[in-house]
This record gives sequence, structure tokens and C-alpha cells, in this order.
Amino acid sequence: MKKPMYTSAPETEEALLHAMASEFEGLSKQLKVIGQYVEQHRGQLGIQSIQQVAENCQVQPSAIIRFAKHFGFSGYSELQRLFREGLARQISPSRDYQSRIRGAIELGAQALHSTDIAHALIGGSIAGMEELQRSLQEPAFDDAVNLLFEADTVWLAASRRSFAISTYLAYALQHTEKRVQHITALGSMQEAQLRGLRANDVMVAISFAPYAEETESLVRQAHERGAHIIAITDSSLSPLARLAHATLLVNETSVFGFRALTNTMTVAQSLFMALAYRLELQYQPTHVGAS
Repeated sequence: MKKPMYTSAPETEEALLHAMASEFEGLSKQLKVIGQYVEQHRGQLGIQSIQQVAENCQVQPSAIIRFAKHFGFSGYSELQRLFREGLARQISPSRDYQSRIRGAIELGAQALHSTDIAHALIGGSIAGMEELQRSLQEPAFDDAVNLLFEADTVWLAASRRSFAISTYLAYALQHTEKRVQHITALGSMQEAQLRGLRANDVMVAISFAPYAEETESLVRQAHERGAHIIAITDSSLSPLARLAHATLLVNETSVFGFRALTNTMTVAQSLFMALAYRLELQYQPTHVGAS
């Protein structure tokens, strides 16, 4: 294993995440798994024991300690302390409500109404939106809008659950003068659809863990051809983010095992609206001056 390169531990979550992202490719396979878990579950690390984290990562507790020491912490307890600040804010009432519904199902209760499920999803979505507003990385969002503004051709790549988001963007971007190429993979012809991609085109790629292989492949090919990548994903350590010029991180709430799309759709709509605003600024209305 590589020797720790940090004489002191990062002082904030953001600093740790930045350190993990810069070193990710050089980490061992186990440390990569732990790093991805830390980023995607940082809201729970403040209350999870080292045994729980190790079990979820399918590694030994000693690997968690190695990970902590690699980034300058004395051990797991010091790493965990970093994530305890603001933990109460992360544990929202909607999540408590979700737990009550799940508990009712596990106990075999028959009094669960359809509206209870709707309220759980709505409550989770509200909590997710509030967290998105707090965590929106403004520089990355501005970078993404700039890339779209400068591009002549925009490519959209997403599959499975994320396909609905790329379909919305395909619809919205048709209202601009941009050339829009939506890779639908109809008939498994996604690579043939990509044939017209050129250097300096922009690809918006959307995928979340466990990450669609089709989208990963398209992003790799687009990157090799010199395209600019905008990734909408859940981790700066994801295979999309590692090749992206701008990464928008989105975490969705989950109700009964079904992840919402509320935050992702909001980010997509915000991207389009910000782009449309920039494009309209180029419009110069004709004013008839006084004679």
C-alpha cells in the first residue's frame, strides 16, 4: 500500500473529498471501494460504526483504518468526527416518516394507504431538494452552462432510470439553435449513433451507481475524440466524473427502495433555463428612436 502522504488530516468534508478525487486512480482496489462509500454515504458516517462501514464495503475493519491513516487521520474515530458536524440537519423528518412506513410494512400492518406512500415520496423529495440547494456546486454549474453555450452540437447519453432526464433535455434543447444528438441506443446502435461526434462537441452524460455500462462506454469514446463532458452523477469518484470537464453531483432520496428523480430533473431544467437565458442575452431588440 502507498505510504500516507498527508502530515495532517483534511479539516473539512470538502477538503477530504478533493483529496480522494485527486488520488483516486492511485489507490488500491479496497481503498477505492471505501472512498466511493465515504463520498456517497457521508451523511451516515457520523453514526456508523467501523464494523458497519466495513460490512457495507465488504472489507475488513483494518482496511477502513488504513484508509483513514492514508489521508492523515489517526484512525476511524477521527475520520468519523469530520462527518458529525451538521448530522442533525441530514436526518430530516421525512426520513423518519419513511422509516415508520417501512416498519409498518415489516410488521404486516394492513392500514397503509396509497396516500401514505405519496406523502413519503413527496416528503423525501422536499428534503432532497433542500439538500440539493445547500450542496449545489456553483462553479461546476457555471462551467457546465458555459460549455453548452459555446457548443455547436450537444450529445445526450443516458440509459435506464436516467433516460427520462436525457429525453427531457433533448426536448428542451430543440428550442435552441444547437444541434442536438440524443443517443437512444435503439436497436443497440449507440456506437453507430456516436459516429458523427467531433472534437469540441459537448456530451451531457447522466448515470448513477451502479452506473450503466453503455453510458460509461459512450463517455470514454467521446473523451477519446476530444469532446467536452458534462457529467450528472452521484460521486466525484464515478467513472463519468473522472473524465468530465464539469461534474454536477446529485443525490436522490429513496422511498421503499425506489430512488426519486426530482433532484436530477431539477438540475437538468436549471441547466436548460440558464443556457436559454445566456442565449437570449445575445438578442438585441430594435428600438425606434425619436425623430
